[in-house]
Amino acid sequence: MPNDADFAGLHVASLESRRGDDMRRLIERHGGVPHVSPSMREVPIEPNRAAIDFAYRVMTGEISTVIFMTGVGFRFLMRSIEKHVNTQRFLDSLSDITTICRGPKPVAALREAGVKATHRIGEPNTWREILRYIDDHKLAVANQEIGLQEYGISNASLVAGLEARGASVQPVRVYGWDFPEQTDPLRENIQALADGQRDLLLLTSAHQIVNMMRMAETMGITDQLRSGLRTTAIASIGPTTSQMLAECDLHADLEPSHPKMGHLVVESARRSAQLVAAKKRLKETDEKIQQSISFVTESPATAEKHPSHDSLFLKACRGEPTERTPIWLMRQAGRYMSEYREVRAKQSFLELCANPALCSEVMCTAVDRLGVDAAIIFSDLLPLLQPLGFDLEFVAGDGPVIHNPIRSSDDLTRLKRLDDPQSLGFVYETVRQTRADLPEGIPLIGFAGSPFTLASYAIEGGGSKVYTNTKKLMYESVSQSGGGAWAELMSTLSEAITVYLNHQIAAGAQCVQLFDSWAGCLSPIEYSEFVLPWMNQIIAGIAPGVPVINFATGNPELLPLLRGDSRTVVGVDWRIPLPVAWDRIGRDKSVQGNLDPAVLLADPDVIRTRAADLLDSVAGRKGHIFNLGHGVFKETPVENAIALVETVKELSAR
Repeated sequence: MPNDADFAGLHVASLESRRGDDMRRLIERHGGVPHVSPSMREVPIEPNRAAIDFAYRVMTGEISTVIFMTGVGFRFLMRSIEKHVNTQRFLDSLSDITTICRGPKPVAALREAGVKATHRIGEPNTWREILRYIDDHKLAVANQEIGLQEYGISNASLVAGLEARGASVQPVRVYGWDFPEQTDPLRENIQALADGQRDLLLLTSAHQIVNMMRMAETMGITDQLRSGLRTTAIASIGPTTSQMLAECDLHADLEPSHPKMGHLVVESARRSAQLVAAKKRLKETDEKIQQSISFVTESPATAEKHPSHDSLFLKACRGEPTERTPIWLMRQAGRYMSEYREVRAKQSFLELCANPALCSEVMCTAVDRLGVDAAIIFSDLLPLLQPLGFDLEFVAGDGPVIHNPIRSSDDLTRLKRLDDPQSLGFVYETVRQTRADLPEGIPLIGFAGSPFTLASYAIEGGGSKVYTNTKKLMYESVSQSGGGAWAELMSTLSEAITVYLNHQIAAGAQCVQLFDSWAGCLSPIEYSEFVLPWMNQIIAGIAPGVPVINFATGNPELLPLLRGDSRTVVGVDWRIPLPVAWDRIGRDKSVQGNLDPAVLLADPDVIRTRAADLLDSVAGRKGHIFNLGHGVFKETPVENAIALVETVKELSAR
């Protein structure tokens, strides 16, 4: 094993059950202090009348396809039915129908019984890969009875995805996960995690998370555990486990390159110093973020439920049914409107951003003229950088320029924390003014740049096509203790963004959006390692109950990484069909998007056709907010933008 894979005496928790001894040895071999406590045991459901009925339906031809999620599940299924049906006839029936196996283990279990699986889903073996495989291989599931061998808790996303493809799903549970017979070690480990006495937590199964949270509930320390886990580095063996973390409003800081225990331990050890240092910085900033959350809850602007709470837009954010699809447009107050150009001609862009009355005027004018269902404050991504020590200028013809970019660790001496959030008071006043000027039923959206986009501006000194300096600083951090300059810059930006957005909420914003304009230059691996932990930190720190729209452009492969927490809405750009994007994200999430802004340069008939196609493609799904896949082009005729809004209102009425 590589010499740099060293936990260096850190305390490492694991909830591994079957291979607890192997996990303990691996942690010790790589210099960690192991705290391994079994968290679960497989318990067959006995007697299992549903499994027997399921077997008969397979044998009589009522079920045409069976999806096997686990090898142990197939074995438990056979055990459940062996005394009640002719097992050879059941196996022969399985051989005659389509069988889909999630990974190699159910394939091997079927092979042991003499059945050759029809299809095997490749890594990372999540429910998304199952649905994608069905789509890519054009498997016939519409109007079919699909058997689904479940394990532990039901996978609602997979069931919903199959039903959306026209299948009738017949789930069968054959075993569950119970606590181990001896629970004292598990209780001790969970209490230590809650008390902040573990540096890292290694997870190899989604059900470890479920049982950890169940046990914490029985111990009465759920909130304390969540607090402790927030500042504990969490390594997840793969996407299924990471998704369960997200569903519990927790976040993985690392996934190994391969979903194997050895890779999990080695790669966690290799990056342990960086991960733990980042969590220590997070602990230091938590107090400041908690102060900003308190500022929100104590603010008169949010003391009571706002009249826009039941608006179409906020209902869609929450995934609730709406009588039609809500619509607003990114950059809806901009250079394509004559009213904006008249205001802009009298001052520089930064001067306009610093004038709350004019910012409110241009936005309220746009909302009134377009007839949209939500407003977003008129501001820019970059003024946040100024109180952090950056010399920002908007240069005619060149756009924003940072005159003192960060290129090395030495440059960090001039990086400041946002110790005085009121240095951005003109933005909060813009929120208050716009909120006061808007109709009460129209929600107001605050926003900030995401940390990667702000970091790329701060490092490159402006826009870029290849982000050479940004990626250089990013990759230099891999070999640096604590993550080096990249981690310090991202930590500072993430703290500032969180506090900044909470102050906007306190001033009267009902929703906030994070813009990651340059994230498309990153691969999913790069995003997961260098950006996702900071995004998770920001979303977790935003005042509870406030919808957060997470919008990143340029690379549809990043979409599953944008899910955030339970109140996150995922913004989608125009580079991917919306239903495909939604399936990748998960149908349990609300989405925003995603008409190509260039369509608004076309004739009204084309606009109507393209808008209708987009609406039809996601018809019947809850939680869609119609928007462009990016901002309105300056060349767009304002009449075309109005026509789009009217078209969406007309065609989406239910």
